[in-house]
Amino acid sequence: MKRYYLTFIMIALTCIMLQAQNNAPRVQRGSERSAAQQKAEETSTELTVRAQLMNEQLTQEVGNARWIRNMIRELDLTKEKNAPLYYPVQEMNGVKNLFTSMFQLLSEDKIKVYTYLPDYESFDDENILPFKEMLDKFNIFYETLPPAGGRPGGYIVNSSDIPSREVRKMYVKEAWYFDQNNSVFDVKTLAICPIAYFMFDTGEEFPQPMFWVKYEDVSPYIKNNYVMTSSLNNAKTYTMDDFFRRRMYDGEIIQTENLMNMPLVKLYETDEELAAAQKQIEDELVAFEKALWLPLDSINAAAAADPKAKKATARAAKKTSVRKEKVPNQPKSAAPKAERAASSTSSSSSSRSSGGATRTIRR
Repeated sequence: MKRYYLTFIMIALTCIMLQAQNNAPRVQRGSERSAAQQKAEETSTELTVRAQLMNEQLTQEVGNARWIRNMIRELDLTKEKNAPLYYPVQEMNGVKNLFTSMFQLLSEDKIKVYTYLPDYESFDDENILPFKEMLDKFNIFYETLPPAGGRPGGYIVNSSDIPSREVRKMYVKEAWYFDQNNSVFDVKTLAICPIAYFMFDTGEEFPQPMFWVKYEDVSPYIKNNYVMTSSLNNAKTYTMDDFFRRRMYDGEIIQTENLMNMPLVKLYETDEELAAAQKQIEDELVAFEKALWLPLDSINAAAAADPKAKKATARAAKKTSVRKEKVPNQPKSAAPKAERAASSTSSSSSSRSSGGATRTIRR
């Protein structure tokens, strides 16, 4: 009987263990999970809570800055340095340029754009440019989607009708600032304005600024848009947000905020004067940053300015020169040998000239 009881207990324990193993959660590999999670983040345009918190942490506050200089740069997107923002001109294998990303976000009502004004930039609610009004203003083809199932209607634009190829330039508004509370000197991108070149009936092209969009509204969505920044290295190691935060683009200054509120083109008549003014502004920014911090050789410079330090340096240099003079150029045994060789040569030449016997000098 005992045998039967023991066998029954062992079988029951085995069944319990097998059932526990089958019900145990299976741990997925970290690489597979991270790849799936990354793919989901790339395909989704909705901001996660983590993305929102990261965007709030990376937001640069310039309200406490004691020195600010705002300016607008004009970027030629067809140049090689700015090419990561322009190519591909049409979405290809899930890769899209900056304007296509902004256009899709605007069509989904995830960002707001503001009307371009020639004299100043205004980001008030009264200057918000609706999506349909923007489409009609620039003659972009679209289809109207009727409301259905309690969902409001919308507008559909084919990828081929998005004028990303025509947007060949871009305005970027920057704020150079110094915050003395945090000892930070940095540059913040404030807003972006795409410039399109549309063909008119006359066959000519003219630049048309389309709208202003706040960079803080766009940056959370382009953090996952990886771009290739070099023709020699095809690895996509930077995002579009990195491209702006690291200031990897290249553009000329066309306007700075001044008391007269006028662009540089109106302040300077010739191209030479305009180029000189742009270079002067760049030099002023570099000079201001250098003036904020002490140079690395500040200790040596302070010591050189001290009279006592100058005298000590002079004495040390004098001692060094005296030591160099005491060091002979040749070893001590070299001088007698040279003298004996010279005397032997003179004696032999004198004996040959006198006609006497020649004596051999052995060392």
